[in-house]
Amino acid sequence: MIGTIFNVAMILIGSIIGRFLHKGMKPEFQKILTQGLGLAAMVIGINAVVQHMSGSKYPVLFIVSLAVGGLFGQWIDLQKRFDNLVGKFSGGDLAEGLATAILLYCIGSLSILGPIEAALKHDYTFLFTNGMLDGITSIVLASTFGLGIALAAIAVFVWQGSIYAIAFFLQGAINTSMINELTIVGGILILASGLGLLEIKKISVLNLLPSLLIPIIVVPLLQLF
Repeated sequence: MIGTIFNVAMILIGSIIGRFLHKGMKPEFQKILTQGLGLAAMVIGINAVVQHMSGSKYPVLFIVSLAVGGLFGQWIDLQKRFDNLVGKFSGGDLAEGLATAILLYCIGSLSILGPIEAALKHDYTFLFTNGMLDGITSIVLASTFGLGIALAAIAVFVWQGSIYAIAFFLQGAINTSMINELTIVGGILILASGLGLLEIKKISVLNLLPSLLIPIIVVPLLQLF
């Protein structure tokens, strides 16, 4: 868990630095940073999908995942619950920024492969690299949305900690196929966040979040046949 702790620490440090930048930043600078983040999120999302689509053994699974996960997420209305929760503690666009931060920090090859490498090989290279990238990203996010971005560190700890535990205790539970399908769906969600930041199309990304559970459930079942 050393790598995950480092990753979380970098997000917290970056958020604190970004908070001081946010305090004296003019609205026009905040706007251009938001647009830059939107473009970056779209590129990261598209890259994740393109890189992993060719290695997918179940090319229609991402469609099923988005449909089933989206329906479930809409049924319990995760987006509204999340917005209401964040709204109790902060105003503005923090909910959107925090949702984008969680997706950027958690859904990526380094964030998924890092805990696996740490659990199986005691290799923290991926997590240390991911931590540096997340630290820089958190500076930009916090300079735009405020210190509340630091709350994403909790999600990162839970996410990476869960993957680490699964990889450690059930070493065969996570494989290349699952990572491919998970990253494809995650890439699409990151792309959707980018569209929202750029004000091209407002998508209830959090209501689509349960889509990430579908590959985790379905891939092991398909591999039985």
